[in-house]
Amino acid sequence: MSVDHAEELEGRGEGEAVTMAASALRSYAVAPGVRLNVRSGPGTGYALVRVLPEGARVTIFCQRPGTTVAGPYGTTNIWDNIDDGEYVSDAYVNTGSDGYVRPRCS
Repeated sequence: MSVDHAEELEGRGEGEAVTMAASALRSYAVAPGVRLNVRSGPGTGYALVRVLPEGARVTIFCQRPGTTVAGPYGTTNIWDNIDDGEYVSDAYVNTGSDGYVRPRCS
């Protein structure tokens, strides 16, 4: 869990924060056979940060609108924040939904 996301849990008892974090966050599979570009912001115009390997799973902390992308799981403008300053298009992540599955990024 990144520092920014850990700070969101401050102010709670240690056991409560761990339980809340474990129950609220889950990992999602990236589309099979895809090496997914990770961008510095919610769009294809942002810098490439890294590339996830085939078979990767991602934890989504929050989501925000950005560039519309077509992929294996549809066409969407939703981008998933997977770490500090790291976003992937939701069109390549199997969330089981065409909409938001996590809170919007602030």
